[in-house]
Amino acid sequence: MNSFLRTTIVSVGWIGTAALPVAAEFKYENNTGGHVSIYGQFNPAYQSVDDGISSTDTLVDSAHSNTRVGMWVSQPMGGGTFTFNFETALGLRASDAVTQTTTPKGIDWSRTKLRKIDFAYDSGTYGKFYLGQGSMATDGIADTDLSSTSLVLYNGIGDTAGGFRFRTSAGALSTVSIGSVTSSFDGGRRGRVRYDSPDFSGFSVSVAAGEEVLASNSNDKFYDVALRYANEFSGGKLVGGLGFSRRDRNGVDQDDTFGSFSVLLDSGFNVSMAAGSRDSGEDYVYGKLGYKGDWFAIGQTALAVDLYDGSNFNSNGSSTKVYGIGAVQNIDSLNLEAYLGLRSYEFSETATAYLDIDSVLFGARWKF
Repeated sequence: MNSFLRTTIVSVGWIGTAALPVAAEFKYENNTGGHVSIYGQFNPAYQSVDDGISSTDTLVDSAHSNTRVGMWVSQPMGGGTFTFNFETALGLRASDAVTQTTTPKGIDWSRTKLRKIDFAYDSGTYGKFYLGQGSMATDGIADTDLSSTSLVLYNGIGDTAGGFRFRTSAGALSTVSIGSVTSSFDGGRRGRVRYDSPDFSGFSVSVAAGEEVLASNSNDKFYDVALRYANEFSGGKLVGGLGFSRRDRNGVDQDDTFGSFSVLLDSGFNVSMAAGSRDSGEDYVYGKLGYKGDWFAIGQTALAVDLYDGSNFNSNGSSTKVYGIGAVQNIDSLNLEAYLGLRSYEFSETATAYLDIDSVLFGARWKF
């Protein structure tokens, strides 16, 4: 039995005993209004991918929201609040790292698995200031989503099976992977300084500058700015954002412009849209329709379908289309979300035709 499977079985057993009836809160509060809390999640999944010639079935850690642990420190200070956030993935086999020819080790932690080492001060009046490894200003701007189905369907298409490569119509394995032709251009996490403005009638602005500090041999620098909006209206709510980011690779700039919005009605119906373009010619649009209903006593059920339509990835004139359907069932008493998602991936180039790829992702996320 490999280490990943053994760890998964042990963890599932631990969840079954530790999560009943509700996960305990690991929190210490001091007498000056501050606190320290520990949190985390476990997100194992079964991944099945059919590339038109062969099928690959693997037990993975879902890259949509990977297994992780973290700590929050919060302390009132000088009329505002100081916080420190440490968070790391555990390095379990990621769903976006498996390919037709490679199955990563069950556990492989490295410093690139560090997600946040982030200091922040929220002044309350003048905005919030950040320093450390954490989200750039545009992190999440392409992924605005109120559908509660992001565990299986969202604009991060490559998270499900991004490492798998398309086969040509003759059956040969190409170098073109799902992840390389389905980018959302969304901002990531870097070593950076960041500022978030206060909220003005639902609007806020974020700016950040940073660089890659975890990966070796990278001198890339990043700059971005984002506008966010959130508001409730009679019958529902609306959230959205617009962002611009620049990546400086030794003096060669790559500019991305992208945004998204999501509307949730009180009836449970919801719609999410996103679009983005890169100065080198790549662009896409993304859409999702969903419904959230309280059909079962155990918790809310969320259903959705989505579509990704991209152009000019890998070569000028190329076309990418991805279709998905998914469901997420909440089990409130266990802090558990069970999910099932199916996707179909199509890619074509002017000179080359490729076979479609189909994927299934079935799993559950437990939070503490």
